[in-house]
Amino acid sequence: MKNEFNVTRKVDDPYAIYRSFLLPEWEWRVLKKWQVDDNKPLARWFCAVKSPYTYGEWEYGDVYVSEIREAKCYEVKLR
Repeated sequence: MKNEFNVTRKVDDPYAIYRSFLLPEWEWRVLKKWQVDDNKPLARWFCAVKSPYTYGEWEYGDVYVSEIREAKCYEVKLR
């Protein structure tokens, strides 16, 4: 199965945007998915993340999908 999300996108054109009820000032923008199956235990995404700790800037890095789910995130945008 081909991974259609394996090409890195720019922060203003992400594959998906997530926000959290538990962390209302946080936002995760999915720029790349490393695998097809997001339900694997160590599934990860390359994300741009903005929070009160990033002082209005985006920080880039890999995030475990399980961490986003544990934060009770909801999807704002999906492509």
